[in-house]
Amino acid sequence: MTTEQTLLERSTSKCELCQSTEGLSVFKVEPSNGSADQSVLICEHCRFQIEKPETIEANHFRCLNDSMWSPIPAVQVLSYRLLHQLKNEGWPLELLDMLYLDDALQSWADAGIESDDEDSIITQDSNGTKLSEGDDVIVIKDLDVKGTNFVAKRGTQVKNIHLTDNPRHIEGKVNGIQVVLLSTYLKKS
Repeated sequence: MTTEQTLLERSTSKCELCQSTEGLSVFKVEPSNGSADQSVLICEHCRFQIEKPETIEANHFRCLNDSMWSPIPAVQVLSYRLLHQLKNEGWPLELLDMLYLDDALQSWADAGIESDDEDSIITQDSNGTKLSEGDDVIVIKDLDVKGTNFVAKRGTQVKNIHLTDNPRHIEGKVNGIQVVLLSTYLKKS
């Protein structure tokens, strides 16, 4: 049986990412030896976006919410890579936090991801202005600070912020206490 026949049978003739039945073809999840175990069956629409990342439609890949739970390792690895590529959209971060890959699969997944530059994770304030390490920001809404008995009042200035791995969060001192704040409630000063 050929790789394509094996994948058609395994996937019940559906894209293993979005479940489309149109224009299916074999996609090798590199590094790959070309076997069915290291390949997935995907539709033309998914293939085009994977091969041309500048055309990627983030909403199309909301299907990864389902495909990441596939029992097929190649589908898990490809789902992980796509979620990683889309992480600046926000919603993929939660899925990445839930997705567990054993050490071998994690190595395989990481092998296909270009190394991250610190600049690839962009943290923005409520106006869409890029925030950088050491910036000063102003709180634009009264925020209850979890784990404390105070509220960060609107207009409070937070100096010398620190960026985190999550582009939606920053760290800074409010009332002398180091806290994590959502960047959507901040404005660069």
